[in-house]
Amino acid sequence: MKGITEALRSGTQLAEDYICSRDAARGLYEYDIHWESGLHARAEWLDQSENTRVNREDLVEYLRIYNKRLNDHEAVHHSISRLAEKGTFVVTGGQQSGLLTGPLFVIYKAASVVAAAREAEAKLQRPVVPVFWIAGEDHDWDEVNHTYLPGHNGEMTKVKLHGRFEGRNSVSGVTVETQQWMNVIEQVEHLLPDTVHKPGLMEMLISIHQSSSNLSDAFARMVSALFGSTGLVLMDAADSGLRELERPVFERLIRENGSLREAYLQGASKVQEAGYPMPAEVAEDGANLFYIHDETRLLLFLKGGLYTDRKGLVSFTEERLLQELREHPERFSNNVLTRPLMQDSVLPVAAVILGQGEIAYWGLTRTAFRQFGLQMPILLPRLSFTILEDVHHKHMNQYQLSFQDVQYHMKEKREKWLAGQETFQVEEQFEQVQQSFAKLYRPLLDQLAQIHAGLDRIGDTNLKKINEQMQYLQKQTQKAIADKHEVGLRHWNGIQNSLFPMNKPQERVHNALYYLNRYGTKWIQELIESGREFRGQHQVIEL
Repeated sequence: MKGITEALRSGTQLAEDYICSRDAARGLYEYDIHWESGLHARAEWLDQSENTRVNREDLVEYLRIYNKRLNDHEAVHHSISRLAEKGTFVVTGGQQSGLLTGPLFVIYKAASVVAAAREAEAKLQRPVVPVFWIAGEDHDWDEVNHTYLPGHNGEMTKVKLHGRFEGRNSVSGVTVETQQWMNVIEQVEHLLPDTVHKPGLMEMLISIHQSSSNLSDAFARMVSALFGSTGLVLMDAADSGLRELERPVFERLIRENGSLREAYLQGASKVQEAGYPMPAEVAEDGANLFYIHDETRLLLFLKGGLYTDRKGLVSFTEERLLQELREHPERFSNNVLTRPLMQDSVLPVAAVILGQGEIAYWGLTRTAFRQFGLQMPILLPRLSFTILEDVHHKHMNQYQLSFQDVQYHMKEKREKWLAGQETFQVEEQFEQVQQSFAKLYRPLLDQLAQIHAGLDRIGDTNLKKINEQMQYLQKQTQKAIADKHEVGLRHWNGIQNSLFPMNKPQERVHNALYYLNRYGTKWIQELIESGREFRGQHQVIEL
């Protein structure tokens, strides 16, 4: 697999400064991106802090049960057995569950977790297990109920899981009927061209979704089908079994809520003092916890000694909230600020794989980690790719387009190319005729005005209509030229829709199914085995 490093317009300045090891960002994180220097120090801290995390045996027992149900691979069970051994670490990362795995970057994040775990194990000469957590507790249904595939004309087509969903329950709590899944799969089958891989791919999709009653389970089974053989362990942040395991951590988050809130506010001040905009909201009265009430995920705030939501639907004293936690741990979940603390209270994290937006908001949490008796782990930016297929590479060479041209200058380049295909210069010719006509016509109108004032008004209206007709003819001429060069324009549109569909990076729009249908699964293994550095670089790769 060939790869060329190319700059990609990316996320926040804070994340970019962290990746580039600039001083302004350095004080907001525990370790530098050059993780080789901090890996042994992190390992030593993990060895000394085993008692700060949930019981390892209980964690392993939960992972065995969950993965037996959704990720039943021999390599996965081997990874879990290794994690049972004291001194085994993990590299982790996660993502909210998305339809058919969602955009390509989700695949890249999972591949990054596996690749970084292997690299950490080689560097430490200690067992390191890859763990991918599914943010099934997220409740933004409209963000995850669709994905995109190229249509038969190359334009991006939205594939959506239809069905009315009321409320703001977690994604893992939303039931999806079999017929809804089958409607999605019918859309996919219609959009994917026939290839040698398609029958097996469609069979896999049907099997997975007929066995899944919610989006998180389907997502887990999809990731398992693609990564189970690598030993990638899965966990769902909304799973009731995990919630039971996390109950002592939630209790600490409630009992120490005041000091943690102050720590997050200090983190926010440090981010602002370093000159960065706020990457996430840090409310002065925020409890930084969610509570699920009547299938609605409510963000809690602390007002007058009571934990309540903005609308006042629930209200708890601290002791009543703790009692609710003891009786119903499944009703609690983290927000973006407490999720990192929960992750490191459950897993022995050597390093965590993050997107740039995540790296930015983790910059708010260093003080909170310390307040909670933890230490922020090593942060590694996920691997980032654009897949360049042969046909588009050939057309880019044909039209002398670089990757940066496609990213920033595609419209101007296309218009310039189209204009250069004809000796007839449309805009110049029509502009010249309009100017010449006006020069001839205006004196006539002046003479008519002297005959009768009404003729002047009629003449101006007449001139406007003639100009409108000339503009219409100009547009029709441009369309005729475009139709004449339809094949070439299809090449240009194909390049655009492949590399930057909807004017966004490919990895944030395209679903992996298109490439799995064309190339099988081998390319995913090649991504893992390519040994690329975790330096935030973007690679253009050819399959």
